[in-house]
Amino acid sequence: MVFNRENILLVDDDVHILELLQRHLQSLNYHTFKAVSVKEAISILKDQTIDLLITDLKMPGVDGLELVKYVSEHFPSIPKLVVTGYPSVDGALEAMKSGAVEYVTKPFTKEELKTAVIKSLKRRPKRVAEKVSEIRDDDSYGELIGQSEAIKKVTDVIDRVKNNRATVFISGESGTGKELVARSIHYMGKYATAPFIAVNCGGIPESLLEAELFGYTKGAFTGADDNREGFFQAANKGTIFLDEIGNASLATQSRLLRVLQEKEVMRVGSQKVESIDLRVIAATNVNLKDLIAKGRFREDLYYRLTVVEVSVPALKERKEDIGLLTNKFLLKYGVEFKDRLITISNEALNVLERYDWPGNIRELENVIQRAVIMCDKQVTIADLPEQLKYNITFPKENQSLLPLKKMEKNYILKVLKATNNNKSKAAKILEIDRKTLGEKIK
Repeated sequence: MVFNRENILLVDDDVHILELLQRHLQSLNYHTFKAVSVKEAISILKDQTIDLLITDLKMPGVDGLELVKYVSEHFPSIPKLVVTGYPSVDGALEAMKSGAVEYVTKPFTKEELKTAVIKSLKRRPKRVAEKVSEIRDDDSYGELIGQSEAIKKVTDVIDRVKNNRATVFISGESGTGKELVARSIHYMGKYATAPFIAVNCGGIPESLLEAELFGYTKGAFTGADDNREGFFQAANKGTIFLDEIGNASLATQSRLLRVLQEKEVMRVGSQKVESIDLRVIAATNVNLKDLIAKGRFREDLYYRLTVVEVSVPALKERKEDIGLLTNKFLLKYGVEFKDRLITISNEALNVLERYDWPGNIRELENVIQRAVIMCDKQVTIADLPEQLKYNITFPKENQSLLPLKKMEKNYILKVLKATNNNKSKAAKILEIDRKTLGEKIK
């Protein structure tokens, strides 16, 4: 069957209605995706280019009206067609206010559905694919989210390497999203349909790392009961991502160097070489030059790995992206834990933007995950951990050094100011009892 270019997402908790809609639309040469819940629909919207949403209104958990609102906000170029078995003037008006362009009641004929679909598709301001491209340019790139200049420097490098097999080295603090950068390089380029294999070199015992990377033959060591290919063979024609590369032993590093130089691997216990053609991306949160100076990392391997370098900024260097990242995690955990869309108050968001995030994006995600569990419908300051609520600034390093007593006095005053002179909270932050704080104040 030859399909039209339009992709239509069908959402209804009744599988029989979904099948009916699918049959009707496929007979009209449309391509369809099906979802039985808003959670499943959002997942499809994030992964596919959708030209039209057709959704039921009445569904358990998050209803179709909330989905229409969500799509209107996040995918404004996708027209929304509401199909419901509970017609009412109020329902129609509410759906239209939320962004629906057409409203059809059950039962409907194939011709009525066809007419509504054609009218809805005509309401598109432009192709959804074009709009998705705009969204990626403005808010995200592959799995990376952000508008900051710091993250744009990263995406600029990705654009230059995504369609070739140049070796890429990614550096950055723990929790900054180095694997997301690697995935974006792979999935945004022309090799996206080939395998992507991620290997945490720090999570595999050193005695097994070589065998896992390069494979082994039967009898090569105790427990090798059969021939087995390694991660490199599995990633052939695609991309292998070697995280925490600094944890590899010198022996493993030597074999990695051969792979990069000769484009071939040899299984543990074998003398036969196997040719491979893939892209290698390596990452670390430690300084490899320091390891080289200590004799723990090969300098020649370092230069082979760093053909193209990408430095992933810490979250404190891209604070303008905190709002976008927060919304992503609110959507993810709101649907997962509460089966509803969770929002955040402006005051709580301001707290998040003032914090320096030593744990980077991973810490932010954990905070939002906890906040969603603790809140009702909206995350407020009360739902955030204590350490985020008090914005305490420190003197710059170039300021004059002060005696210890003076430094202690200044710090106590800053804590008291940050807590609005609440001595109990200040004592908790200072990790002293309230009586001791009172004596210091005197």
